[in-house]
Amino acid sequence: MMYPVPYLFFTLLLIAKIHELYPNLLDIKPSEESRDYVENQKQFQLHHLITEQRHPKTWNLSHTIQNNTLEGIKMLLSVDEDISIKFHEMAENIAPLQQMADAIEYAITHGNKIYVYGCGATGRLAKQIESSFWRPFWARMRSQPQWEKICAALPDIENRLIGEMTGADRALISSLEGFEDLQLIGKLQLQDHHIGPDDVVLAVTEGGETSSVIGTILTAWNQCGKSAENGQKLLYFIYNNPDHVLLSLDRSRSVIENPGITKICLNTGPQAITGSTRMQATTSETFVIGIVLEQAIMQLLQPYCSEETLAHLGFDPTLTLKKRLLSFCLIQQAVANVAQQIADLTDLEAAVYAKGGKSTYFAKNALVTVFTDATERAPTFRLFPLDPIGSDKKSWIQVWTCANNATAAWQQFLGRPFRGLKRSYYEGPFTTQINNVYLQRSALKSLENAGNDQQRLYDFSMSCDKCNPCEKDIGVIALLENEMDALLQPESLLVQWLSLLTQARANAGVVIILPHMLSSTDPLLQKIAMLTPQAQIIQLPLPITTKSNLSLDPLQIRQHIGLKMLLNAHSTGIMAKLGRIVGNTMTHVNPGNLKLIGRATFLILSHVNAHLNEPISYEDANALLFEAMDWTKTHQKAGKNAEVGLCIVRILETARTQSKISWETAETILQQHGLEKFLKN
Repeated sequence: MMYPVPYLFFTLLLIAKIHELYPNLLDIKPSEESRDYVENQKQFQLHHLITEQRHPKTWNLSHTIQNNTLEGIKMLLSVDEDISIKFHEMAENIAPLQQMADAIEYAITHGNKIYVYGCGATGRLAKQIESSFWRPFWARMRSQPQWEKICAALPDIENRLIGEMTGADRALISSLEGFEDLQLIGKLQLQDHHIGPDDVVLAVTEGGETSSVIGTILTAWNQCGKSAENGQKLLYFIYNNPDHVLLSLDRSRSVIENPGITKICLNTGPQAITGSTRMQATTSETFVIGIVLEQAIMQLLQPYCSEETLAHLGFDPTLTLKKRLLSFCLIQQAVANVAQQIADLTDLEAAVYAKGGKSTYFAKNALVTVFTDATERAPTFRLFPLDPIGSDKKSWIQVWTCANNATAAWQQFLGRPFRGLKRSYYEGPFTTQINNVYLQRSALKSLENAGNDQQRLYDFSMSCDKCNPCEKDIGVIALLENEMDALLQPESLLVQWLSLLTQARANAGVVIILPHMLSSTDPLLQKIAMLTPQAQIIQLPLPITTKSNLSLDPLQIRQHIGLKMLLNAHSTGIMAKLGRIVGNTMTHVNPGNLKLIGRATFLILSHVNAHLNEPISYEDANALLFEAMDWTKTHQKAGKNAEVGLCIVRILETARTQSKISWETAETILQQHGLEKFLKN
């Protein structure tokens, strides 16, 4: 379709009438749900938050990365510098973090628990704290001679930290609509885990406004007897927007102004992709909680282990919590230094998808980090979530691990049995205590897909009947420092997978996190070259060893964080190259909860009103969004076109032609041109 005259020219001709044209030409008739959202859900219209703003460093990302992938990747990685700046600021007052470490140590030594709770990206963070940091460390401790003494003093230590997310383990795959917007579910999950008044609670929310997380921390405060002194030591609210911005939200204010809750504000500014808090916000939160946990564990072990033993475990007793915090800056710079290698892999994987191919990511110790990046691509960029067993293969991506069956894969992933939500426990309160009919309907529907039975629907194991890569596909492997030796074991699943990629002539990428660069003559690199000569290799050397070559990363936090930043930039770069970002805005966002509905509405307004002298109203944009949401559910395949783009095209094309444009026509235009090209015409 050709556009012989720029949009702006047409809209200038229509200035006097445009406001009258929209209700008539677009036939806007707000649904009851849209009216309810606009009138009654103002506390979820969050476009004023700092984390929802556009970052100036990545403003023109989509255009830049189309022309120069390396420059686009550098743009994305440059925003991680904001975290380093924030950590230097926090290092001037480390007392709140030391207080948290002391509280964790005290709770464990006195037989109590640590409960880390989040939602969405921070929920996956909570799972990682338990499954990547806490449980693997104590599993490694079992081989130490001090283990029996430690076990006697700190019984059941592996199970004393619980990482939980809104919706439990099933929400790791994809979000469960209706849950995030309920303080009730945060309360119920805390009680379901029997978290008591003497347990430490870390409630993590990127925005500082997530209802389920706020429900968690307020319930914990009530259990403390609303004691300011006890609460300050035990209860922590960790978030990424400044207080003065959050105080306009009633639910946030109830926590921020509460003297019985310790607040840890990690405001680093806007995200690299507008609103995509899976990036800098969650990176900063994961690292801070990780190094606090590292400090607490060292303090726990000092009575039982010599300095020599601690050193072999990766602890340096002379390393202060301040220095632990600032060690992030070295990790951030190390990732920035491999921008070219990231860009090469980004080009390769983007080309695979453009040709209709798919990807498989393979990891063992890095599984949670790899899995999280893979699953979070779906809601951010409107992709199919991971495929359940027996379904048609729709997802662009699969994730496998070193396991021979589905149950073993979940155990490898979580370090414990799968945890779902018991319907008998949650259904009653959902039925009687949720006043909003739309939220209640969504929550009850999601509850049907949150139980223990969901474990059987997903298989991340590597089995022969699934090993069928083809020439147009790509396989990517992520290895941490202590996994490289598996390359020298012919029977390992890792070696088998690399060999399969070569046999299929598929594309391959290998990401290695290690303390120093390997030379081209290193046996490990030569082994990779022999197994997969076509592989693109990214070596990410991190400063995580002492002069005597002892590791300084006992919980592997720095390795996971380095890999996370690398993968976040990589996967975001892919989607930008494939047209699923405009500028640095998340135009393919899936409006699956109240916050994301608000974000989608604001994105429509931002892009449309940049082309119109007479802006459309928030109410009209939201009404069209809900109409588009209803239309996409019944008229198009999931993952095809996002509602934001459909609304933008329909509004602007209606203005241009002065005639009503259907959703079908809007979809056709998007398919032919893409949103960014459409907006430029």
